[in-house]
Amino acid sequence: MIGRGAAIFGCDGTTLGTEEKAFFRDADPFGFILFARNVDTPDQLRRLTGELRDAVGRDAPILVDQEGGRVQRLRAPHWAEHLPALDMVARACDPRRAMELRFALIAAELKAVGIDANCAPVADVATEATHPFLRNRCYGTDPETVTDLARAAAEAHLAQGVLPVIKHMPGHGRATADSHRDLPTVTADRALLETDFAPFRALNHLPMAMTAHIVFSALDDRPATCSPVMIDLIRRDIGFDGLLMTDDIEMEALSGTVAERTRASLSAGCDVVLHCNGPMPARRAVAEAAGEMGPEARRRAEAALALRRPAPATDVAALSAELSDLLGA
Repeated sequence: MIGRGAAIFGCDGTTLGTEEKAFFRDADPFGFILFARNVDTPDQLRRLTGELRDAVGRDAPILVDQEGGRVQRLRAPHWAEHLPALDMVARACDPRRAMELRFALIAAELKAVGIDANCAPVADVATEATHPFLRNRCYGTDPETVTDLARAAAEAHLAQGVLPVIKHMPGHGRATADSHRDLPTVTADRALLETDFAPFRALNHLPMAMTAHIVFSALDDRPATCSPVMIDLIRRDIGFDGLLMTDDIEMEALSGTVAERTRASLSAGCDVVLHCNGPMPARRAVAEAAGEMGPEARRRAEAALALRRPAPATDVAALSAELSDLLGA
């Protein structure tokens, strides 16, 4: 059973208010996303994930950005801290195994508090010019390394019963601006862009992906999230047929009202709009503009959710010790 609404929403705090519960019940979104503002202790977080699912009366997916490093919403002392991914790869004697262990541990922690989807792995190929907001979150500077390590990360998630959300499709690595604040424009020609597209093409079987708010000027003058040309490239050329969600629709890379952004991204071919932050009027505007998921979006959503599994028995202490050994700690 999946929600009707073509949106994923954040919530305000560590518990749900009466107005939020009523809104989520009426909007019936596909799922929810959590941030540091929603996190206190494991017990509190389990209660919150339960409240969110109770609000819509079903086992809705609950997402988070838990890459490790700078982008990590669940932090010490209750959850493990990790190096930025690029730093870990440089330090590990076996980067692939280290990536498997990192995300097996992260996914086990998420599953234990009711979170069953993670906005990772990052399959963007880093360059010397990659904006600092992203660069050390990447896994490598060549598509082969990025593909191998992103595959290891995705498989570790799935083994723990957590859905990976690969990002930022079709590639954010050449962007020299932070899309949270500005609209990056990548001027590379199509042949050069194949380097950026390659990891996503190799991982096109994964269940969920997040778009990039970037203009690829050789292909279109609109941000990929709102570009029918770029979404068609993601579907046909890259070959991704999983659930495609936008990056946060409130980011400053996009122009227009949140309702206009929502309509533009869904018209372009995205399946679901991600709304992370904003007051209740903005949430209501997104819900109204998004409307109900179409048949193809529902098919992809059902296929993704079918991959959720109960958490296996995991020896967290043993995996942590092995990761520490690989990092020379």
